Amino acid sequence: MQLRQLDEQRWELPRQGAMRVPGLVYASAAMMEGLRDDPALGQVANVACLPGIVRASLAMPDIHWGYGFPIGGVAAVDVDDGVVSPGGVGYDINCGVRLVSTKVTVDEIRPRLQAIARQLQRDIPAGVGAAHAIGRLDDPEIRSVLQNGAAWAVGRGFGSAADLARTEEGGRLEWADPSAVSETARRRGSDQVGTLGSGNHFLELDRVDEICDPEQARAFGLFAGQLCMLIHSGSRGLGYQVCDDSLAAMDAAMARYDIAVPDRQLACAPVGSPEGRRYLGAMAAAANFAWANRQTMMAHAARALCRELAIGDGELGAQLVWDVCHNIAKRERHAVDGGERTLLVHRKGATRAFPGQPVIVPGDMGRASWVLSGTERAMDETFGSSCHGAGRVLGRRAALRQAKGRRIDVELRARGVEVLSRATKTLAEEMPEAYKDVDDVVAVMHAAGITRKVARLVPVAVIKG
Repeated sequence: MQLRQLDEQRWELPRQGAMRVPGLVYASAAMMEGLRDDPALGQVANVACLPGIVRASLAMPDIHWGYGFPIGGVAAVDVDDGVVSPGGVGYDINCGVRLVSTKVTVDEIRPRLQAIARQLQRDIPAGVGAAHAIGRLDDPEIRSVLQNGAAWAVGRGFGSAADLARTEEGGRLEWADPSAVSETARRRGSDQVGTLGSGNHFLELDRVDEICDPEQARAFGLFAGQLCMLIHSGSRGLGYQVCDDSLAAMDAAMARYDIAVPDRQLACAPVGSPEGRRYLGAMAAAANFAWANRQTMMAHAARALCRELAIGDGELGAQLVWDVCHNIAKRERHAVDGGERTLLVHRKGATRAFPGQPVIVPGDMGRASWVLSGTERAMDETFGSSCHGAGRVLGRRAALRQAKGRRIDVELRARGVEVLSRATKTLAEEMPEAYKDVDDVVAVMHAAGITRKVARLVPVAVIKG
Protein backbone atom coordinates (compact mmCIF):
# COMPACT_ATOMS: atom_id res chain seq x y z
CA MET A 1 0.00 0.00 0.00
CA GLN A 2 1.48 3.34 -1.08
CA LEU A 3 2.05 5.67 1.88
CA ARG A 4 3.39 9.21 2.20
CA GLN A 5 4.64 10.42 5.58
CA LEU A 6 3.34 13.93 6.31
CA ASP A 7 4.94 14.35 9.74
CA GLU A 8 5.84 12.23 12.77
CA GLN A 9 2.20 11.30 13.48
CA ARG A 10 0.43 11.51 10.11
CA TRP A 11 0.58 9.25 7.06
CA GLU A 12 -1.33 9.75 3.83
CA LEU A 13 -2.76 7.13 1.52
CA PRO A 14 -2.93 9.15 -1.72
CA ARG A 15 -6.04 8.91 -3.87
CA GLN A 16 -5.89 6.03 -6.33
CA GLY A 17 -8.39 3.92 -8.20
CA ALA A 18 -11.95 4.54 -7.02
CA MET A 19 -10.91 6.53 -3.93
CA ARG A 20 -12.85 9.81 -3.74
CA VAL A 21 -10.62 11.26 -0.99
CA PRO A 22 -7.20 10.35 0.43
CA GLY A 23 -6.70 8.25 3.53
CA LEU A 24 -5.11 9.75 6.64
CA VAL A 25 -3.61 7.46 9.28
CA TYR A 26 -2.38 8.64 12.69
CA ALA A 27 0.53 6.46 13.83
CA SER A 28 4.12 6.57 15.00
CA ALA A 29 6.89 5.26 12.76
CA ALA A 30 7.16 2.16 14.96
CA MET A 31 3.43 1.49 14.67
CA MET A 32 3.51 1.96 10.91
CA GLU A 33 6.19 -0.71 10.55
CA GLY A 34 3.64 -3.20 11.85
CA LEU A 35 0.81 -1.75 9.75
CA ARG A 36 2.31 -1.61 6.27
CA ASP A 37 1.08 -5.07 5.29
CA ASP A 38 -2.04 -4.98 7.49
CA PRO A 39 -5.37 -5.44 5.67
CA ALA A 40 -6.75 -2.60 7.80
CA LEU A 41 -4.91 -0.10 5.56
CA GLY A 42 -6.75 -1.57 2.59
CA GLN A 43 -9.97 -0.94 4.48
CA VAL A 44 -9.00 2.73 4.93
CA ALA A 45 -8.67 2.96 1.15
CA ASN A 46 -11.98 1.13 0.61
CA VAL A 47 -13.84 3.52 2.91
CA ALA A 48 -12.45 6.41 0.86
CA CYS A 49 -14.57 5.11 -2.05
CA LEU A 50 -17.91 5.71 -0.30
CA PRO A 51 -20.27 8.16 -2.06
CA GLY A 52 -20.39 11.55 -0.36
CA ILE A 53 -17.30 11.11 1.82
CA VAL A 54 -15.59 14.41 2.62
CA ARG A 55 -12.02 15.42 3.39
CA ALA A 56 -10.44 12.01 4.11
CA SER A 57 -10.93 8.45 5.29
CA LEU A 58 -9.39 8.59 8.77
CA ALA A 59 -7.72 5.97 10.94
CA MET A 60 -6.66 6.39 14.55
CA PRO A 61 -3.46 4.81 16.02
CA ASP A 62 -5.47 1.92 17.53
CA ILE A 63 -6.41 0.83 13.99
CA HIS A 64 -6.91 -2.88 13.31
CA TRP A 65 -8.94 -4.97 10.90
CA GLY A 66 -12.72 -4.88 11.31
CA TYR A 67 -15.93 -5.59 9.42
CA GLY A 68 -15.97 -3.27 6.39
CA PHE A 69 -14.44 -0.28 8.15
CA PRO A 70 -11.22 -0.73 10.11
CA ILE A 71 -11.67 -0.52 13.86
CA GLY A 72 -10.32 2.92 14.63
CA GLY A 73 -11.89 4.32 11.46
CA VAL A 74 -13.72 7.63 11.00
CA ALA A 75 -15.61 8.77 7.90
CA ALA A 76 -17.86 11.78 7.49
CA VAL A 77 -20.29 11.98 4.57
CA ASP A 78 -22.50 14.79 3.34
CA VAL A 79 -26.07 14.09 4.42
CA ASP A 80 -27.46 15.22 1.05
CA ASP A 81 -25.40 13.06 -1.30
CA GLY A 82 -23.66 10.61 1.03
CA VAL A 83 -24.40 7.12 2.29
CA VAL A 84 -24.74 5.42 5.65
CA SER A 85 -22.96 2.11 6.09
CA PRO A 86 -23.64 -0.24 9.02
CA GLY A 87 -20.02 -1.40 8.67
CA GLY A 88 -19.02 2.11 9.70
CA VAL A 89 -20.72 1.60 13.06
CA GLY A 90 -20.22 -2.10 13.67
CA TYR A 91 -22.14 -4.92 15.26
CA ASP A 92 -21.89 -3.66 18.84
CA ILE A 93 -23.76 -0.40 18.31
CA ASN A 94 -22.75 2.21 20.90
CA CYS A 95 -20.16 0.03 22.47
CA GLY A 96 -18.74 2.65 24.80
CA VAL A 97 -17.18 3.40 28.13
CA ARG A 98 -18.11 5.46 31.16
CA LEU A 99 -15.79 6.75 33.84
CA VAL A 100 -17.04 7.05 37.41
CA SER A 101 -15.07 8.96 40.05
CA THR A 102 -15.34 8.57 43.84
CA LYS A 103 -14.28 10.47 46.95
CA VAL A 104 -12.20 7.57 48.32
CA THR A 105 -8.68 6.44 47.53
CA VAL A 106 -7.49 3.01 46.48
CA ASP A 107 -5.32 2.81 49.59
CA GLU A 108 -8.45 3.17 51.74
CA ILE A 109 -10.28 0.28 50.08
CA ARG A 110 -7.35 -2.04 49.28
CA PRO A 111 -7.90 -4.34 52.30
CA ARG A 112 -11.41 -5.04 50.93
CA LEU A 113 -10.41 -5.18 47.25
CA GLN A 114 -10.89 -8.92 46.72
CA ALA A 115 -14.29 -8.91 48.45
CA ILE A 116 -15.35 -5.86 46.43
CA ALA A 117 -14.37 -7.56 43.18
CA ARG A 118 -16.39 -10.65 44.10
CA GLN A 119 -19.43 -8.52 44.96
CA LEU A 120 -19.18 -6.65 41.66
CA GLN A 121 -19.01 -9.96 39.81
CA ARG A 122 -22.16 -11.13 41.61
CA ASP A 123 -24.10 -7.92 40.99
CA ILE A 124 -23.05 -7.21 37.38
CA PRO A 125 -23.84 -10.28 35.26
CA ALA A 126 -21.07 -10.93 32.73
CA GLY A 127 -20.38 -13.38 29.95
CA VAL A 128 -22.47 -15.05 27.27
CA GLY A 129 -25.84 -16.15 28.63
CA ALA A 130 -25.28 -14.32 31.92
CA ALA A 131 -27.96 -14.13 34.57
CA HIS A 132 -30.47 -11.28 34.49
CA ALA A 133 -29.58 -8.05 36.28
CA ILE A 134 -33.12 -6.65 36.56
CA GLY A 135 -35.30 -9.39 35.07
CA ARG A 136 -36.80 -9.81 31.62
CA LEU A 137 -38.58 -6.74 30.23
CA ASP A 138 -41.82 -7.07 28.30
CA ASP A 139 -42.06 -5.62 24.81
CA PRO A 140 -43.61 -2.24 25.76
CA GLU A 141 -40.86 -1.75 28.34
CA ILE A 142 -38.10 -2.65 25.88
CA ARG A 143 -39.58 -0.14 23.43
CA SER A 144 -39.39 2.46 26.21
CA VAL A 145 -35.69 1.64 26.72
CA LEU A 146 -35.10 2.02 22.97
CA GLN A 147 -36.88 5.38 22.91
CA ASN A 148 -35.54 6.95 26.11
CA GLY A 149 -32.05 5.53 26.66
CA ALA A 150 -30.28 6.40 29.91
CA ALA A 151 -33.30 8.45 31.05
CA TRP A 152 -35.28 5.19 31.18
CA ALA A 153 -32.78 3.82 33.71
CA VAL A 154 -32.76 7.01 35.77
CA GLY A 155 -36.57 6.96 35.84
CA ARG A 156 -36.42 3.51 37.42
CA GLY A 157 -34.03 4.49 40.18
CA PHE A 158 -30.71 3.69 38.50
CA GLY A 159 -28.70 6.87 39.05
CA SER A 160 -29.78 10.48 38.89
CA ALA A 161 -30.72 13.09 36.30
CA ALA A 162 -27.27 14.66 36.82
CA ASP A 163 -25.79 11.61 35.09
CA LEU A 164 -27.58 12.49 31.86
CA ALA A 165 -25.75 15.81 31.60
CA ARG A 166 -22.44 13.90 31.73
CA THR A 167 -23.39 11.43 28.99
CA GLU A 168 -22.76 12.00 25.30
CA GLU A 169 -26.01 13.24 23.70
CA GLY A 170 -27.60 13.20 27.15
CA GLY A 171 -27.76 9.41 26.89
CA ARG A 172 -30.47 9.51 24.22
CA LEU A 173 -30.66 9.96 20.47
CA GLU A 174 -34.04 11.59 19.97
CA TRP A 175 -34.44 10.29 16.42
CA ALA A 176 -34.53 6.67 17.59
CA ASP A 177 -37.26 4.57 15.97
CA PRO A 178 -38.10 1.49 18.06
CA SER A 179 -40.47 0.30 15.31
CA ALA A 180 -37.42 -0.15 13.04
CA VAL A 181 -35.95 -2.69 15.48
CA SER A 182 -37.02 -6.22 14.67
CA GLU A 183 -38.94 -8.41 17.10
CA THR A 184 -35.95 -10.77 17.15
CA ALA A 185 -33.64 -7.94 18.23
CA ARG A 186 -36.06 -6.72 20.90
CA ARG A 187 -36.41 -10.23 22.25
CA ARG A 188 -32.63 -10.67 22.39
CA GLY A 189 -32.29 -7.50 24.46
CA SER A 190 -35.23 -8.12 26.76
CA ASP A 191 -33.14 -9.72 29.52
CA GLN A 192 -29.79 -7.99 28.91
CA VAL A 193 -30.23 -4.51 30.42
CA GLY A 194 -27.66 -4.13 33.19
CA THR A 195 -25.35 -6.89 31.90
CA LEU A 196 -21.74 -6.61 30.86
CA GLY A 197 -21.40 -9.15 28.08
CA SER A 198 -18.24 -10.92 27.01
CA GLY A 199 -15.16 -10.40 24.83
CA ASN A 200 -13.39 -7.11 25.50
CA HIS A 201 -16.17 -5.77 27.73
CA PHE A 202 -15.25 -5.19 31.36
CA LEU A 203 -15.91 -3.43 34.63
CA GLU A 204 -12.69 -2.14 36.13
CA LEU A 205 -11.59 -0.43 39.33
CA ASP A 206 -8.69 1.95 38.75
CA ARG A 207 -6.31 4.16 40.67
CA VAL A 208 -5.48 7.60 39.30
CA ASP A 209 -1.78 7.08 38.79
CA GLU A 210 -0.67 10.35 37.22
CA ILE A 211 -2.12 13.82 36.68
CA CYS A 212 -0.83 15.46 33.50
CA ASP A 213 -3.12 18.50 33.34
CA PRO A 214 -3.98 19.59 36.90
CA GLU A 215 -6.49 22.25 35.88
CA GLN A 216 -8.44 19.96 33.57
CA ALA A 217 -8.21 17.09 36.06
CA ARG A 218 -9.80 19.29 38.73
CA ALA A 219 -12.57 20.21 36.29
CA PHE A 220 -13.20 16.50 35.70
CA GLY A 221 -13.10 15.77 39.46
CA LEU A 222 -9.93 13.64 39.37
CA PHE A 223 -7.04 13.53 41.86
CA ALA A 224 -3.96 11.32 42.40
CA GLY A 225 -4.59 8.04 44.22
CA GLN A 226 -8.35 8.26 43.67
CA LEU A 227 -10.53 5.19 43.19
CA CYS A 228 -12.32 5.33 39.83
CA MET A 229 -14.40 2.87 37.87
CA LEU A 230 -14.57 2.15 34.14
CA ILE A 231 -17.53 0.34 32.57
CA HIS A 232 -17.06 -0.85 28.98
CA SER A 233 -20.07 -2.43 27.28
CA GLY A 234 -22.62 -1.81 24.53
CA SER A 235 -25.97 -2.84 23.10
CA ARG A 236 -25.41 -6.59 23.57
CA GLY A 237 -27.41 -9.02 21.38
CA LEU A 238 -29.96 -6.37 20.46
CA GLY A 239 -27.39 -4.19 18.71
CA TYR A 240 -25.81 -7.18 17.00
CA GLN A 241 -29.19 -8.18 15.58
CA VAL A 242 -29.93 -4.62 14.38
CA CYS A 243 -26.66 -4.61 12.43
CA ASP A 244 -27.28 -8.08 11.01
CA ASP A 245 -30.80 -7.17 9.90
CA SER A 246 -29.63 -3.91 8.34
CA LEU A 247 -26.70 -5.34 6.38
CA ALA A 248 -29.03 -7.66 4.48
CA ALA A 249 -31.34 -4.77 3.59
CA MET A 250 -28.45 -2.51 2.57
CA ASP A 251 -26.85 -5.17 0.40
CA ALA A 252 -30.10 -5.55 -1.55
CA ALA A 253 -30.55 -1.77 -1.83
CA MET A 254 -27.21 -0.92 -3.46
CA ALA A 255 -28.25 -2.10 -6.90
CA ARG A 256 -31.40 0.04 -6.76
CA TYR A 257 -29.33 3.14 -6.05
CA ASP A 258 -26.54 2.22 -8.50
CA ILE A 259 -23.94 2.14 -5.72
CA ALA A 260 -20.73 0.17 -6.18
CA VAL A 261 -18.27 -0.42 -3.34
CA PRO A 262 -14.98 -2.34 -3.36
CA ASP A 263 -16.04 -4.55 -0.43
CA ARG A 264 -19.54 -5.95 0.15
CA GLN A 265 -18.97 -5.43 3.87
CA LEU A 266 -19.35 -1.72 3.08
CA ALA A 267 -22.98 -2.26 2.07
CA CYS A 268 -24.69 1.11 2.25
CA ALA A 269 -27.62 3.25 1.14
CA PRO A 270 -28.17 7.00 0.73
CA VAL A 271 -28.62 8.75 4.08
CA GLY A 272 -32.06 10.05 3.09
CA SER A 273 -33.33 6.85 1.47
CA PRO A 274 -35.98 4.65 3.17
CA GLU A 275 -33.27 2.07 3.90
CA GLY A 276 -30.90 4.70 5.25
CA ARG A 277 -33.54 6.30 7.47
CA ARG A 278 -34.70 2.92 8.77
CA TYR A 279 -31.16 1.87 9.66
CA LEU A 280 -30.41 5.16 11.41
CA GLY A 281 -33.64 4.92 13.42
CA ALA A 282 -32.83 1.36 14.48
CA MET A 283 -29.19 2.22 15.18
CA ALA A 284 -30.23 5.15 17.38
CA ALA A 285 -32.63 2.89 19.28
CA ALA A 286 -29.82 0.36 19.87
CA ALA A 287 -27.55 3.20 20.99
CA ASN A 288 -30.19 4.23 23.52
CA PHE A 289 -30.32 0.63 24.76
CA ALA A 290 -26.54 0.72 25.32
CA TRP A 291 -26.75 3.95 27.34
CA ALA A 292 -29.54 2.47 29.49
CA ASN A 293 -27.39 -0.62 29.95
CA ARG A 294 -24.32 1.28 31.17
CA GLN A 295 -26.43 3.57 33.36
CA THR A 296 -28.00 0.55 35.06
CA MET A 297 -24.65 -1.15 35.60
CA MET A 298 -23.17 1.99 37.09
CA ALA A 299 -25.95 2.16 39.68
CA HIS A 300 -25.57 -1.52 40.60
CA ALA A 301 -21.79 -1.13 40.89
CA ALA A 302 -22.04 1.94 43.15
CA ARG A 303 -24.45 0.07 45.43
CA ALA A 304 -22.07 -2.90 45.57
CA LEU A 305 -19.19 -0.64 46.60
CA CYS A 306 -21.25 0.99 49.36
CA ARG A 307 -22.41 -2.37 50.64
CA GLU A 308 -18.93 -3.92 50.77
CA LEU A 309 -17.30 -0.83 52.27
CA ALA A 310 -20.19 -0.28 54.71
CA ILE A 311 -20.47 3.38 53.77
CA GLY A 312 -23.24 5.59 52.44
CA ASP A 313 -23.70 7.09 49.00
CA GLY A 314 -22.42 10.47 50.17
CA GLU A 315 -19.25 9.03 51.64
CA LEU A 316 -18.49 7.05 48.48
CA GLY A 317 -19.32 10.03 46.28
CA ALA A 318 -19.65 8.03 43.08
CA GLN A 319 -20.11 10.50 40.23
CA LEU A 320 -20.20 10.02 36.49
CA VAL A 321 -17.33 11.91 34.86
CA TRP A 322 -18.36 11.14 31.27
CA ASP A 323 -19.85 8.42 29.07
CA VAL A 324 -18.71 8.15 25.44
CA CYS A 325 -19.74 5.88 22.59
CA HIS A 326 -17.22 4.18 20.32
CA ASN A 327 -19.44 2.75 17.56
CA ILE A 328 -21.95 5.28 16.24
CA ALA A 329 -23.04 7.43 13.29
CA LYS A 330 -24.42 10.89 14.06
CA ARG A 331 -25.41 14.06 12.26
CA GLU A 332 -23.06 16.87 13.26
CA ARG A 333 -22.14 20.34 11.97
CA HIS A 334 -18.51 20.69 10.86
CA ALA A 335 -16.41 23.19 8.93
CA VAL A 336 -15.55 21.89 5.45
CA ASP A 337 -13.91 23.85 2.62
CA GLY A 338 -14.48 27.20 4.30
CA GLY A 339 -18.14 26.63 5.12
CA GLU A 340 -20.19 24.71 7.68
CA ARG A 341 -22.04 21.60 6.56
CA THR A 342 -24.22 18.93 8.14
CA LEU A 343 -22.38 15.62 7.99
CA LEU A 344 -23.10 12.09 9.08
CA VAL A 345 -19.98 11.11 11.02
CA HIS A 346 -19.29 7.37 11.25
CA ARG A 347 -17.07 6.49 14.21
CA LYS A 348 -16.10 2.82 14.29
CA GLY A 349 -13.86 2.19 17.27
CA ALA A 350 -13.30 5.93 17.65
CA THR A 351 -14.27 8.44 20.31
CA ARG A 352 -15.78 11.90 20.00
CA ALA A 353 -13.18 14.49 21.04
CA PHE A 354 -14.91 17.86 21.11
CA PRO A 355 -12.95 20.74 22.71
CA GLY A 356 -12.81 20.46 26.50
CA GLN A 357 -14.84 17.26 26.66
CA PRO A 358 -13.40 14.14 28.34
CA VAL A 359 -12.07 11.45 26.03
CA ILE A 360 -11.87 8.10 27.83
CA VAL A 361 -9.40 5.59 26.38
CA PRO A 362 -9.32 2.18 28.10
CA GLY A 363 -6.24 0.01 27.73
CA ASP A 364 -5.70 -3.65 28.57
CA MET A 365 -6.17 -5.50 31.86
CA GLY A 366 -2.57 -5.15 32.99
CA ARG A 367 -1.34 -1.72 32.00
CA ALA A 368 -3.20 1.59 31.89
CA SER A 369 -6.16 3.64 30.70
CA TRP A 370 -6.30 7.36 29.98
CA VAL A 371 -8.51 10.38 30.40
CA LEU A 372 -7.86 12.97 27.69
CA SER A 373 -9.58 16.13 26.56
CA GLY A 374 -10.56 17.11 23.03
CA THR A 375 -9.12 20.09 21.16
CA GLU A 376 -10.01 22.61 18.47
CA ARG A 377 -7.48 20.92 16.21
CA ALA A 378 -9.56 17.73 16.43
CA MET A 379 -12.49 19.69 15.05
CA ASP A 380 -10.35 20.94 12.15
CA GLU A 381 -8.75 17.58 11.28
CA THR A 382 -10.76 14.60 12.50
CA PHE A 383 -14.35 15.84 12.79
CA GLY A 384 -13.80 15.96 16.55
CA SER A 385 -12.64 12.35 16.83
CA SER A 386 -9.84 10.46 18.58
CA CYS A 387 -8.73 6.93 19.42
CA HIS A 388 -10.94 4.63 21.50
CA GLY A 389 -8.57 2.13 23.10
CA ALA A 390 -5.30 0.27 22.78
CA GLY A 391 -6.13 -1.67 19.60
CA ARG A 392 -5.52 -5.36 19.10
CA VAL A 393 -2.23 -6.70 17.74
CA LEU A 394 -3.13 -10.38 18.17
CA GLY A 395 -6.30 -12.03 16.95
CA ARG A 396 -8.21 -14.10 19.46
CA ARG A 397 -6.90 -17.42 18.15
CA ALA A 398 -3.32 -16.15 18.18
CA ALA A 399 -3.78 -14.92 21.75
CA LEU A 400 -5.11 -18.32 22.80
CA ARG A 401 -2.07 -20.02 21.30
CA GLN A 402 0.31 -17.63 23.04
CA ALA A 403 -1.47 -18.07 26.39
CA LYS A 404 -1.46 -21.87 26.27
CA GLY A 405 -0.26 -23.30 29.57
CA ARG A 406 -0.33 -19.90 31.30
CA ARG A 407 -2.57 -18.60 34.10
CA ILE A 408 -3.30 -15.04 33.05
CA ASP A 409 -5.24 -14.35 36.26
CA VAL A 410 -2.29 -15.45 38.41
CA GLU A 411 0.12 -13.35 36.35
CA LEU A 412 -2.05 -10.27 36.75
CA ARG A 413 -2.52 -10.76 40.49
CA ALA A 414 1.26 -10.85 40.81
CA ARG A 415 1.21 -7.39 39.21
CA GLY A 416 -1.36 -6.14 41.73
CA VAL A 417 -4.49 -6.55 39.60
CA GLU A 418 -7.37 -8.64 40.98
CA VAL A 419 -9.04 -10.34 38.00
CA LEU A 420 -12.30 -12.29 37.95
CA SER A 421 -13.83 -13.94 34.90
CA ARG A 422 -16.38 -16.63 34.22
CA ALA A 423 -14.09 -18.14 31.55
CA THR A 424 -10.31 -18.61 31.51
CA LYS A 425 -10.56 -18.51 27.69
CA THR A 426 -11.70 -14.88 27.88
CA LEU A 427 -8.66 -13.95 29.97
CA ALA A 428 -6.37 -15.61 27.43
CA GLU A 429 -8.03 -13.81 24.51
CA GLU A 430 -7.81 -10.51 26.36
CA MET A 431 -4.32 -10.83 27.86
CA PRO A 432 -2.26 -7.63 27.82
CA GLU A 433 0.04 -8.85 25.04
CA ALA A 434 -2.96 -9.06 22.68
CA TYR A 435 -3.08 -5.25 22.63
CA LYS A 436 -0.86 -2.33 21.76
CA ASP A 437 0.42 -0.36 24.73
CA VAL A 438 -2.24 2.31 25.20
CA ASP A 439 0.45 4.76 26.36
CA ASP A 440 1.91 4.65 22.84
CA VAL A 441 -1.50 5.11 21.21
CA VAL A 442 -2.34 8.10 23.40
CA ALA A 443 1.09 9.62 22.83
CA VAL A 444 0.41 9.81 19.08
CA MET A 445 -2.84 11.73 19.52
CA HIS A 446 -1.30 14.03 22.14
CA ALA A 447 1.69 14.84 19.93
CA ALA A 448 -0.63 15.40 16.95
CA GLY A 449 -2.63 17.92 19.02
CA ILE A 450 -5.90 16.01 18.58
CA THR A 451 -6.28 15.31 22.31
CA ARG A 452 -4.44 16.39 25.45
CA LYS A 453 -3.39 14.08 28.27
CA VAL A 454 -5.27 14.74 31.50
CA ALA A 455 -4.83 11.68 33.76
CA ARG A 456 -3.44 8.16 33.59
CA LEU A 457 -5.27 5.36 35.39
CA VAL A 458 -3.98 1.90 36.34
CA PRO A 459 -6.21 -1.11 37.02
CA VAL A 460 -6.49 -2.68 40.48
CA ALA A 461 -9.47 -4.99 39.83
CA VAL A 462 -11.08 -6.23 36.60
CA ILE A 463 -14.35 -8.10 36.05
CA LYS A 464 -14.60 -9.90 32.68
CA GLY A 465 -17.20 -12.11 31.04
